[in-house]
Amino acid sequence: MFQVEIVEKCKQNDRQAQLQLYNQYCDGMYIVARRFVNDTMEAEDIVQEAFIRAFTKLDQYKGEVTFGAWLKRIVINKSIDLLKSKKQHMQDLEDVHLKVVDTDYENDWLVEDTITVEEVKAAIAQLSDKYKYVLMLYLIEGYDHQEISQILDISEVASRTQLSRGKVKLKELLTPQHNGTRH
Repeated sequence: MFQVEIVEKCKQNDRQAQLQLYNQYCDGMYIVARRFVNDTMEAEDIVQEAFIRAFTKLDQYKGEVTFGAWLKRIVINKSIDLLKSKKQHMQDLEDVHLKVVDTDYENDWLVEDTITVEEVKAAIAQLSDKYKYVLMLYLIEGYDHQEISQILDISEVASRTQLSRGKVKLKELLTPQHNGTRH
């Protein structure tokens, strides 16, 4: 059955179709939620709440993006809302590799070869929320500035600025120290 047909059946409150969508996306959405929150139970709750919201707001889904992309945005928003409400630190990113999205813009992301993934994770965890959220959405989730501005309810200019400043702070944290000074 095509994705569009399943979504249409879900709009008609077809429980079988809802279960089919849930089974198709629950594991992936759980992974997304775990990137943001420390607790597995909270991640599970976020996924459940996201599906409930998705099914109750399905009339707002216009098919401009895949259902999975639409649902992922709900999961990310729920995750960020939880983090904001509890002021928790973001979960260390398990086995996530930073990816280059814009090759020209991204050339100055390079750090020392001796820097480990664990050190990158620790450095991201030290950033303030506004930089951390934009960095994660841009680098890890692959969103562009227009999408980030919508998710975080900030302007595209603010997204670019926070990414740029977050990148500078991240590079500072990742610059090796020699004799108490950074090189």
